[in-house]
Amino acid sequence: MKLVLPQLIAASLLLFIGLPASAHDPKVHTSRVNGRPMALPKSDDMFHFVIYGDRTGGVPEGIHVLEQAVTDTNLLDPDLVMTVGDLVQGYNEPPQWMEQMQEFRGVMGKLAMPWFPVAGNHDIYWRPTAGGDAPPPQEHEDNYEKHFGPLWYWFEHKRTGFLVLYTDEGPSPKKFSGPENVQMSETQLNWLAEALGEMKELDNVFVFLHHPRWIGGGYEGSNWDAVHKALVSAGNVRAVFAGHIHRLRYDGVKDGIGYYALATTGGSMPGDYPEVGYVHHMNLVTVRKKEFSVAILPVGAVIDPTKYTPERLQDLDAVRNMPLALASDPILIQTDEKAVGAYRMKASNPANVPIELTVSPEVSESGWLVLPDHQHVKIPAGEAVEISLTYAFTGSSEALAVPPKLAVETDYLEGNARITLPGRTLGMEVSLAPLADAFFSGDEHRKLELGGEGSALRVDSSAFDLPDGSFTLECWANPDVELENNALLAKMESSGFGIMINGGVPQFQVFLGGGYKQAVAAEKLPLHQWSHVAGVFDGEAVSLYVNGSLVAQSEASGQRKRNELPLFIGADPGSNGQPTRSFTGKIDNVRLSKGVRYSGDAFVPSRGEFSLDADTLLLLDCDRTIASFVPGQKSGGQVSARLVGPKAKLVDGSIDD
Repeated sequence: MKLVLPQLIAASLLLFIGLPASAHDPKVHTSRVNGRPMALPKSDDMFHFVIYGDRTGGVPEGIHVLEQAVTDTNLLDPDLVMTVGDLVQGYNEPPQWMEQMQEFRGVMGKLAMPWFPVAGNHDIYWRPTAGGDAPPPQEHEDNYEKHFGPLWYWFEHKRTGFLVLYTDEGPSPKKFSGPENVQMSETQLNWLAEALGEMKELDNVFVFLHHPRWIGGGYEGSNWDAVHKALVSAGNVRAVFAGHIHRLRYDGVKDGIGYYALATTGGSMPGDYPEVGYVHHMNLVTVRKKEFSVAILPVGAVIDPTKYTPERLQDLDAVRNMPLALASDPILIQTDEKAVGAYRMKASNPANVPIELTVSPEVSESGWLVLPDHQHVKIPAGEAVEISLTYAFTGSSEALAVPPKLAVETDYLEGNARITLPGRTLGMEVSLAPLADAFFSGDEHRKLELGGEGSALRVDSSAFDLPDGSFTLECWANPDVELENNALLAKMESSGFGIMINGGVPQFQVFLGGGYKQAVAAEKLPLHQWSHVAGVFDGEAVSLYVNGSLVAQSEASGQRKRNELPLFIGADPGSNGQPTRSFTGKIDNVRLSKGVRYSGDAFVPSRGEFSLDADTLLLLDCDRTIASFVPGQKSGGQVSARLVGPKAKLVDGSIDD
């Protein structure tokens, strides 16, 4: 087309001043003016390919590792996939070989991109059964080429050559060590020289073979040096990849060529130890013009983001938080401080897929024996199971204070995938065996001594049931130090009730309606002497008595706010149920009763042990122990408290001392 002068001038001006900016200009486009300048990504041509390691030599389940690798690869979407040999188990006759070939090709056929094989010894070696046919001179080479591809070949992709060599040309019976078995034939070497010449104009060449002949070992006497020289002479060979040794190995760059050996993609290994080179993996290779990089991806490490639907997350959370319930009595400690029996826990699978639990006892103190040492239990979707263990204890009483725990690992079984959820620990519950009434009779006189620092006597919330309405809480106390902000008897935490000591002054608190109602004494509790302290809530007021005298009273009404925290003698429970604000001194004769035991301005407190009657919800005379338990009573039954902390103990003496 001819241009007239004005058109030529306009065209020249456009060349001089440049075309108007477009959305495809190599710059960051924004309407902001103060942003930091940002570097743009590389704009050169680039592509990825993936390499699989050996599949064979391991358990049959290794095929599932290969299946997962295919799933991972499809998510990555590389241009192509290479292998480094040992595709089938082999070492057999044609019927078994054909079956294994079909299995391998069936899995690889699910790749969304082309894949290219390399022949390994497992793919080629023929080993007849007793009375079977003798192998042909080239063993399974014909079968391999018919069903997988040529023994050696090359192809080009995006100015990169992919060169496949064959490392099992030895005579029959084929072996991969010994000088006569580790040679590349003159035929293959001549072809290699021609192939490298045909690829001389390409930017990159990558080489793939099965046996890493450069590592020495059983490959002494090979002609690999001649192969290496040919690769170096080509000038564009970047890396060589091999398999066979089932362990990651990098031999560095030799004459400009990187040498890599892969581990496995489903093959045999001594274990999954990535840091020492044993891992099911694939290599991801990124190729640019005359440069490349290699990354190792463990099989299963590539995650499909579309799996994280709200429904699946809800299913996983249900399993992660599923209750692990006690299905039997707790471990029962006898009066001789021994124990033997069965322990059962129950688990219900709330998921839409099966789960598998691994339950392992954790014993930290000698004297405990829990069997079996681990067990695996598969639970179908929506079903429940009971898991049984047997236990025995013949150790010292101190060890009873640290009962065994059950470590529970949960796997979510989703198709071929096994998703391991965070582990959990279930403490094995310990309780006293039923005691005869005669156990509580006798002339023993002891008292609870506490040294602060998290020490207390603990009574679980489930041990008693305080109904709504009036109640009485009382004990005898003998503080050793003036207490600033400590608990005498407490079951609080923005709820509950307790007798506290602040600045040495006792006070009775009950959480009613929206806050604490309290009766605060005017005088401090005396040190180094016994005082009877009682708190009473009668539905209209909270009252505090010290040594039988009414020392404080406040109007109080409303619904008491309950909690499931323990009642501590000598401490206040924190939100985690552990003792805080511990008492320092001695405590004796603790009683919690429904109803009003004391009214008016004064009464004479009992100097002996409190009586047990129909209104008694908890009575601890602190006279006896079984290991770390302090047995107690209530109307119609027994309770047991537990000594907590290194400075909680019963000592001889009574409130008359």
